[in-house]
Amino acid sequence: MFMLQELLNQVEVLDSNGSANPAIFSLAYHSERVRPGALFFCIKGFKTDGHLYLEQARQKGAAAAIVEEIQPQVDLPQFRVADSRSALATLADYFYGHPSRKLKMIGITASNGKTTTSFMTNAILEEQGLKTGLIGTVIVKSGSTVRPAVLTTPESLDLHHFLYQMVEQGVTHVTMEVSSSGIDLNRVGAVDFDIIVFNNVSREHIDLHGSFENYYRTKASLVRRARPDQWVVLNMDCPYTATLRKETAAKTLTYGFKNSDADCVVRELDLATGRARFFVELKKPELAEKLAGGLERFPIELSVLGLHSVYNAMAALLCGLLCGVPVPVIQHALRKFRGVERRFELIFDGDFKVIDDHFANSGNINVTLETLKFMKYRRLHMVYAIRGSRGVTVNRENAATMARWIPRLGVKTVIATTSNSHVTEKDVVTPEEIRAFAQEMEAAGIQYELYRELPDAIAAALSRVQPGDVLLLLGCQGMDYGAGICLEMIHQRYPHLDREKVFQALQNRVAGI
Repeated sequence: MFMLQELLNQVEVLDSNGSANPAIFSLAYHSERVRPGALFFCIKGFKTDGHLYLEQARQKGAAAAIVEEIQPQVDLPQFRVADSRSALATLADYFYGHPSRKLKMIGITASNGKTTTSFMTNAILEEQGLKTGLIGTVIVKSGSTVRPAVLTTPESLDLHHFLYQMVEQGVTHVTMEVSSSGIDLNRVGAVDFDIIVFNNVSREHIDLHGSFENYYRTKASLVRRARPDQWVVLNMDCPYTATLRKETAAKTLTYGFKNSDADCVVRELDLATGRARFFVELKKPELAEKLAGGLERFPIELSVLGLHSVYNAMAALLCGLLCGVPVPVIQHALRKFRGVERRFELIFDGDFKVIDDHFANSGNINVTLETLKFMKYRRLHMVYAIRGSRGVTVNRENAATMARWIPRLGVKTVIATTSNSHVTEKDVVTPEEIRAFAQEMEAAGIQYELYRELPDAIAAALSRVQPGDVLLLLGCQGMDYGAGICLEMIHQRYPHLDREKVFQALQNRVAGI
């Protein structure tokens, strides 16, 4: 419990309709969560405005409100600030006793690979015997407690509450995904990161940010604002992230496969089976001495597929080294790590392979399909779920990126689907999005088949698969249920296979279950 004036001292109040000083027992930004004695924050969102619910918050017992516009018709003490979201982050952090300062905080941002890198980092820390927290797209984990995630980066009040709970439960290290919207909307406001990872950037969320330049500027701000006592880990193979090494006051640690200027580089990469084997070389002896017990070169073997997994693993192992985890522990953790759902996930490995990937944007598509260059297979088949209600720009860019790879990979026909019965209202594919996909395929002279229903598309692909082939299930939202549908069809086709083994990849699934 705090007196209101103590909380208000933490933010700049521009105006108010009184000088009340009630006791504040909780904070809330959603009127349905208001309890007697709450300080209510009126947040302007994309779909609604919290100021419209101020009277409802009053009726539920709110003691006062933080607003951007005073509502004179509502009989409640109101305090005007320039930005309610920023005030919410600052006061949530204060209310819960600055929890992020009591934790080793690792923030991971990227257009592609945030989730896998976060899970890899968490696996390394757990292998060291540390009690960990994990906050991201798939789950929120505190010690042994796991719950499904609602947002990639939770609203600031929820985030600081999660961190407070983690401190109470004895968690020492927290890895979290940091989305561009999380930065832009101040959801990570007042979070004290020890390590910031920027893995890559590609064209994504253009509709949200208005342009790629705005999107990149938002991502980069996390690095540009970093303090001298923080570490920043950067991928030197991405030209955008590489430039940030000279634009931050933080200590930097860089990695790469193609860029020889990196502090830590990949050597002798072998991706013949899709599962990477390579050597890590720390180029500066002083870094090797400080972080790796003097080891300047050591091998890494991954169980997950893909070239992108190499980049994710490099970022994760550097986080592990910065947290004092010995190299043998990191090697063992990465060898054991089985991946994250729908991130180039091998869900069936029999006479043929089935790989499931969320295929979100052009950067993700490039890295995913580049991996296929290194793999050995007879023929490649693709089922692609068009991204619904994400705009023409994203769908046109995704299709154009696919079109550049398809002839090089020997794909005869792309099977596409609008997944009509397997998407929610907010993910329905529009006629304009279908047209954007079709135009890019036709302009490149690529054959495609379009199915309204996801099961029909998968069945069409499976009817053509032969031993030695690879089938890709690709796409966000619409393809979330694809793995379950595909494995059910495979089990019907091969009833002699043990059902539990066929469905093993779905045992810990969140999406599409």
